[in-house]
Amino acid sequence: QVQLVESGGGLVQPGGSLRLSCAASRSIFSINSMDWYRQAPGKQRELVATITSGGGTNYADSVKGRFTISRDPARNTVFLQMNTLNPEDTAVYYCHIRGRLGVGYSYDDYWGQGTQVTVSS
Repeated sequence: QVQLVESGGGLVQPGGSLRLSCAASRSIFSINSMDWYRQAPGKQRELVATITSGGGTNYADSVKGRFTISRDPARNTVFLQMNTLNPEDTAVYYCHIRGRLGVGYSYDDYWGQGTQVTVSS
């Protein structure tokens, strides 16, 4: 049983920056990926960024060059650095980790509670 705790959201003006963090409540033995999703009002949830076990990253076209995903494996923590924010980035951001707790365990999906990011002047 793993809980993901998110922090770092808030209100920021256009052009500003925020750094989101997501920490697992316990060590995860093996992680396939760590991801950030977002859901804007009235819209579907979308994948924003992902980082694989090998350290490879992928980003949605809308955030390439502005957002950076990173991780701290020792702390089972994933970050999302968001720069040059615009109002279209306003959404609830959700952390996701797919992993397993040990050899013989099945892989499972773990989700954060969501953190609000509002970009407005």
